Amino acid sequence: MKKFIKVLLCILFPLGILYLLMLRCQKRAWPEGMKSVRYAHRGLHHQPDAPENSLAAFRAAVEHGFGAELDVHLMKDGGLAVIHDSSLARTAGADVNIEDLSTEDLENYRLEGTEEKIPLLEEVLALFAGRTPLIVELKPAGGNHNALTEAVCAMLDRYDVAYCIESFDPRVLLWLKKNRPEIIRGQLSGDLRNEKGHSRATMWALTHLLSSGVTVPDFIAYDHTFRRHCPELKICRLLYGAQEVSWTVRDPETAERLEKAGCLIIFENF
Repeated sequence: MKKFIKVLLCILFPLGILYLLMLRCQKRAWPEGMKSVRYAHRGLHHQPDAPENSLAAFRAAVEHGFGAELDVHLMKDGGLAVIHDSSLARTAGADVNIEDLSTEDLENYRLEGTEEKIPLLEEVLALFAGRTPLIVELKPAGGNHNALTEAVCAMLDRYDVAYCIESFDPRVLLWLKKNRPEIIRGQLSGDLRNEKGHSRATMWALTHLLSSGVTVPDFIAYDHTFRRHCPELKICRLLYGAQEVSWTVRDPETAERLEKAGCLIIFENF
């Protein structure tokens, strides 16, 4: 029995060390002011004339002293569009993907039946320059993760905006780690196990943050409704000191509870 226990320990100990290394994050100082605000999810868009990811929604966020979370796609001409979905079906009622459009094409689409157009990243950055910070989510498509990340970083360099970058795609974080390590980078995650387009094993690994040992994120942006079911999130925070960012919070009581737990808040609808 003693021999069996010894063998078992010899197996489990290195496996445990490997497990912890797969969750490796890092703790760094954030740009000034980024931890003292709440972030409006896709802008402050709860008003009917201010659709999500519109200039009106971002303008409202700045005017109320909030930061904002936004989504960026790379268009075929290299333009950077701020919109959540690749397809414009939900947001603009059009059967087309944003990656297949050029900058001039955006004049032909309006958001959610309003007069608001799909904004370019530079238009949004101009609103926030010298004011409140941004959480910039990169939305790769068709293998353009490197081109998208490089283009967004080049655009951000032109504006005086405090920001961090996050993505569900670990390849974005890998590019940042290699090419722009000074930028605060974060892994987006939640319960991804039933997401389509990738293998179950891949989605399980991303749900449990097992790409962190390679990408070494500064923060984990996690679906707050699933955070208690992810022990790896606690390890990232307690062992490595990673900042937790909670999305998407929809009531002030939950926001206050999460802030007391040390989380940054991405919120909407209140």
